Amino acid sequence: MMSVVGVRFRQAGKIYYFDPGNLEIRKNDPVIVETVRGVEFGTVVTGIRYVTEDEVVLPLKQVIRIATSEDVKQVKENQRLAQEALATCQEKIKSHELEMRLVDGEYTFDRNKVIFYFTADGRVDFRELVRDLASVFRTRIELRQIGVRDEAKMLGGIGPCGRVLCCSSFLGDFEPVSIKMAKDQNLSLNPAKISGLCGRLMCCLKYENDTYVEAKKKMPDVGTKVITPEGDGRVVVLNLLERRVQVELSESGQTVEHPAEVVKAQV
Repeated sequence: MMSVVGVRFRQAGKIYYFDPGNLEIRKNDPVIVETVRGVEFGTVVTGIRYVTEDEVVLPLKQVIRIATSEDVKQVKENQRLAQEALATCQEKIKSHELEMRLVDGEYTFDRNKVIFYFTADGRVDFRELVRDLASVFRTRIELRQIGVRDEAKMLGGIGPCGRVLCCSSFLGDFEPVSIKMAKDQNLSLNPAKISGLCGRLMCCLKYENDTYVEAKKKMPDVGTKVITPEGDGRVVVLNLLERRVQVELSESGQTVEHPAEVVKAQV
């Protein structure tokens, strides 16, 4: 077993594990850590706990120190400089006539690198742009193409439900969402009603999916021939939440509804 702390670098960002060493680190403490991108400022979201080696990516980097007030000031200054860098980068994109949409930008804590995030319909040759930006900022430049879901996570917004987007408020990772989930929940398949601001299927379709999957295992499929107290028929509608089925009777053509346990599959 090894001790770790979970650190986030953005709100609702992915949690990364670090070795706390001999530091007395608590939840919500600001910390300075070394990452593959360089030295970074993050916030502890899970206090010291013990995990097996299989649960972390080795080698585990150690927390450098708990952040000081000076470190916090530097982070705020980095954020100010990043906004200025965004404006400059946008101007350069226009001058190079590149088909790309700039989304966000950030400096690493030590300012050894500035990272720009963008979206584009296809591949973009931005080599000239990188050289141009490097001559302006005199530091390492990274241009990172992201998807529309990542764009929504960075920019935030209000979803169709009237609440702040899940991805920008608490979801650490995106999980696969399929149209089958909407079908299983008897939702309208109108794209406008089941799509989020990003234009993709809403993440919340995943939340109740396991409940519907379990319920469906205990009920006959639509189209199954069954026996009801009124006679033989065929299942036409499932109400998974109430565990009820609607059956079209073979003789009369009428539709009856019963609890799932009352309806028996024909042998």
